[in-house]
Amino acid sequence: MRHLAFVFLLLIAGVLSAAVSTPRPNDAHRIVQGMTISCPGSGQIWGSDEMVATMAELKAMGVNWIAIHPYGGIRNDGRITDPAQHTMYQDPTWLRRPIEEAHALGLKILIKPHIAYWGSKFSWRGEIQFETEEEWNRFFESYERWILHVAELSHDADAFAVGTELDRTVQFEDEWRDIIAKIRARTDAPLTYAANWDSYQRVTFWDDLDVIGVQGYFPLVGHERLPTERELDIGWERVLTQLRTYSGKYGKKVILAELGYNDSANAAREPWAYKRGGEHAELIQERCLRSALRAIENDDTVVGAFLWKWFPGQRWAGNFNKRTPTMRRVIQDHWREPVPTTEP
Repeated sequence: MRHLAFVFLLLIAGVLSAAVSTPRPNDAHRIVQGMTISCPGSGQIWGSDEMVATMAELKAMGVNWIAIHPYGGIRNDGRITDPAQHTMYQDPTWLRRPIEEAHALGLKILIKPHIAYWGSKFSWRGEIQFETEEEWNRFFESYERWILHVAELSHDADAFAVGTELDRTVQFEDEWRDIIAKIRARTDAPLTYAANWDSYQRVTFWDDLDVIGVQGYFPLVGHERLPTERELDIGWERVLTQLRTYSGKYGKKVILAELGYNDSANAAREPWAYKRGGEHAELIQERCLRSALRAIENDDTVVGAFLWKWFPGQRWAGNFNKRTPTMRRVIQDHWREPVPTTEP
């Protein structure tokens, strides 16, 4: 029987005693087998019947956690805009219902707010930074208002991310520690921050959080040819060695707050890239995900992952799609417990 990590919820709540031995096969929350359910719009669909059906479908595949990512907008002057204040967001069902329905299904849920940078001067969240003190102050003041509002609406969630991929803001340690303290006053959910794969070692406030969150888009090979399974496994062992060392520094476990691969010939070398297609694209996508899930299954430092991504209902997401027959099969092979047999 493979060795499983601690229950994510217990770990990040601070129960870090002895390692679990002889885990029970059906102890569903010993590791995070998570899926991020994204949305085609601003998020209203998370409160729909389609969302409930989707969560049930994912549970049948072996998923035991889901994540959703409420959006805040950003303007060039640093101001965060809160869609939750918009007329269509006045009813908090869009955020509260998925929490209630997940719990009714026996699932746990992570709320992982994202800054929507579209329409701004920033090409992605990791590029957000400012030149003047006035802009920085405006950013943190408005970010705090927005993130605290989201935390209040989702206070019954099982985990909460205080930020996602804001790589060029983490040097403002005091501001982040203040935000974390205020979030804790509004929710009992264990807290993390979702740092980009190449930036998590720059975060200095992990000691104020419960688990180290990393966006798991680590390059696994340095070449463009078809990677072998062994090459991918060696790549993951290199990554896990680094994560184990860093985890030991803080005495915190690690969660891969996102993990996913495109159907791309370049997925093993640049897993974050949106470009799809090329020679052996689907095979490379399959090999990459299988290698990642094998690595997590056999590691005690990383307590699981949230796969990126899935849409509610029958919507067919393009990039990073986990809904294809191949991706479904990989997920079920690794995450769904065998159906018990009975004696005739």
